[in-house]
Amino acid sequence: MSMPTSTSMGKQYDYVIVGAGSAGCVLAGRLSADPAVTVALLEAGGSDRKLEIRMPAGFAKLFKTDYDWNFTTAKQAELSGRELYWPRGRVLGGSSSLNAQMWVRGHRADYDGWDVPGWSYDEVLPYFRRAENRVGSNRGDVYGSGGPIHISELRSPNITTTAFLTACEELGLTRLEELNGPSNEGFCATPVTQDRGRRWSAADAYLRPALKRPNLTVLTSSHVNRILIEDGRATGVEYGGPAGASVVRARREVVLAAGAIGSPHLLMLSGVGAADELREQGVEPVLDLPQVGRNLQDHLASAVILHCPRPVTLAGADSMANLLRFLAGRTGMLTSNVGEAVAFIRTGPEEPAPDIELIFAPGPFIDHGLTPPSGHGLTIASILLQPESRGRIALNGREAAIDPGYLTAEIDLRRQVAGLKKARELFATAALKPFAGPPMDPYWGAESDEELARWIRERSETLYHPAGTCRMGTDAESVVDPALRVRGVEGLRVADVSIMPVINRGHTHAPAVMIGEKAADLIAADRAAS
Repeated sequence: MSMPTSTSMGKQYDYVIVGAGSAGCVLAGRLSADPAVTVALLEAGGSDRKLEIRMPAGFAKLFKTDYDWNFTTAKQAELSGRELYWPRGRVLGGSSSLNAQMWVRGHRADYDGWDVPGWSYDEVLPYFRRAENRVGSNRGDVYGSGGPIHISELRSPNITTTAFLTACEELGLTRLEELNGPSNEGFCATPVTQDRGRRWSAADAYLRPALKRPNLTVLTSSHVNRILIEDGRATGVEYGGPAGASVVRARREVVLAAGAIGSPHLLMLSGVGAADELREQGVEPVLDLPQVGRNLQDHLASAVILHCPRPVTLAGADSMANLLRFLAGRTGMLTSNVGEAVAFIRTGPEEPAPDIELIFAPGPFIDHGLTPPSGHGLTIASILLQPESRGRIALNGREAAIDPGYLTAEIDLRRQVAGLKKARELFATAALKPFAGPPMDPYWGAESDEELARWIRERSETLYHPAGTCRMGTDAESVVDPALRVRGVEGLRVADVSIMPVINRGHTHAPAVMIGEKAADLIAADRAAS
């Protein structure tokens, strides 16, 4: 792994990739597999060699540290005027080194609904399968095998997780053998990106095996400031501080894989965006592309949290005994991803596919896990899967301004209320009732539609899935075309979840990997054609 030095200033590579997250690691691994090309991968963060990254249940301990971009949104008028904390990975592996390891592709309708040539469900499915290695399963009809991403069942699921799954059955929901078929409507234990009880990030899967290749250079602690665009073509990037800025050049392409915040932010800093708005922030426009940063979507999460009368939850996970179990055999509570089971439901017959995901955590997950629990408790969170609200990323000087526009579409609130009512129903089942006590602070026991709406506004948080800000499409207003090329700039692509026209009914790590896999093929095809 190379560190930036004066000797790397102006060095040329065939491909320069910005961001070593889920998609960026895929691209670095796949493109560098061809010894005829040279690849540089730039990451603002540093090494992922930290115990809390390896330990599945330790991800919250990485929040608001040097491994986290630690973003804050604008005040949200529909969420009681609150600013929300948005963690994003600033480390090799990106957010796949900080996430809850849930491998959830989404629903067939998500990709078919994009209506973009080459990106239907049947066309992207081979890229999911190419990435996958389903450990301990013979479901070859659902998953791929032998891919870099290890997907497994939880090693030591909690006793209350079994009760949650029984509760779903009690309410008449459909038990799924595997969550990642064409339809995810129903309930299932969560498939996780783990290898024998430890986190398996995109860096583990794609980057680490490629590091010994002489044609791959990885530059850590290298914050990219702007894309170099000369005569309508991206020719490289500038990174580092004003006193010591360095440059790497791209003979063929610059590929942005900096995520739904970082990719539009870099485009705008480089003069690609709404021209009038760029001028207002002191950036000279290179290309007037007004949709850069627009179409921001995120999965909003609201939760019911109850005391648990039995001391069996993850509130006791931090014990020395559990640490020794993890270090010695990678078993025990510290192998938990926290979100141990899920149910995807439709809140009404008019919904064409699930509009709510219910995530079960066998512990009180409060304030992103940053607030220590006051005792044993359980959480069922309702996730709004396809919000109709839209937000945006903009510039505030040189910084990214994040306005998700949560609940600006009225129907989003109604769906979330319905989701929380279902969560309360699950807690009242015979299966979960022995584990479900009174409300646990900060949940104050909201029950009616009006009370639940108030609770949603008071305490909802992100589920960490921003997407959509460099929208892909066939129309002239889209930011990238179906081959992920930025409209109006040669030699520049975006390959991360910012290109998603509409967020998936799942989680965004799996589609980010799929996008990286498909982008690698698109880039290779262009290279062969030229």
